[in-house]
Amino acid sequence: MSKTMGIDVSHWQGSVDLKKAKAAGVRFVMLNAGYGRFDSQKDERFEENYKKAVSAGLGVGAYWYSYALNEAQALEEAKTFCRAIKGKRFDYPVAFDIEDRTQSSLSADMIGNIITKFCSYMEQQGYYVSLYSYVSFLENKVPASVRSKYDIWVANFDVQKPSYNGTYGMWQYTSSGSVSGVTGKCDCDYAYKDYPALIKSAGLNGYPKSSPAKTLDSKGMKKGDRNLGVYELKSMLSLAEAKKLIGTHITVDEGFGEGTEKVVNGLLSKWGYKQNGIAGEGFVKKLTAMLK
Repeated sequence: MSKTMGIDVSHWQGSVDLKKAKAAGVRFVMLNAGYGRFDSQKDERFEENYKKAVSAGLGVGAYWYSYALNEAQALEEAKTFCRAIKGKRFDYPVAFDIEDRTQSSLSADMIGNIITKFCSYMEQQGYYVSLYSYVSFLENKVPASVRSKYDIWVANFDVQKPSYNGTYGMWQYTSSGSVSGVTGKCDCDYAYKDYPALIKSAGLNGYPKSSPAKTLDSKGMKKGDRNLGVYELKSMLSLAEAKKLIGTHITVDEGFGEGTEKVVNGLLSKWGYKQNGIAGEGFVKKLTAMLK
């Protein structure tokens, strides 16, 4: 399983040099944004650490430490978290950190309700959410139905692999790591998903949603066709090749095969259309205009 190394930091680490951390092999950082229900509880180093992480070219995520004892408090925490991270982009998850000893006496149903209230609100605001806690809390206090809803960031220190009985996207494998650029002990993590690709393609965490490509032609010549129109199309594509408008060789004596489909899709992509492999009236018109 491929993995990417990261760290998580807060004001407890003081001033960090994330460019040194990146040079040492760190590729992402999860930043503590704060804790609790009030704006005054925003992490005092969050803004500074965010700027440093972006400047260093690191992937960036954020997390919020919870003290919520009921759903109403969880919703307040989620809203405070949103205010703390507003206007920023994150290519790693925004995580809900639930582990405090004040929550350990709550029922599993209440813990599940707290998590669902916080995380569902964050999702409604357009964020990719992760649930963070240690193994025993996740397995004993969080209902399986809730765990299955969210990406898991599991804490299990100084072992070969987490003992967590479930799937997870990130693993916090130590709380006593030594990382260049960070003074003292540091939490270290592995990510097992390509979070930047997942998040950016979905238009989450502050990234714009990409508009789906439009279809140029829904009917027309396609793979497997062998008729006069196909040969005329391929003659036009050969001319485009000769003019160095396309870089793929077109075989004139075959029908609409894989090679032709590849060239057609390449042009559709170049023109900003969906690659459906169809060369219809619109395609021929655009190809004709290109050849003039």
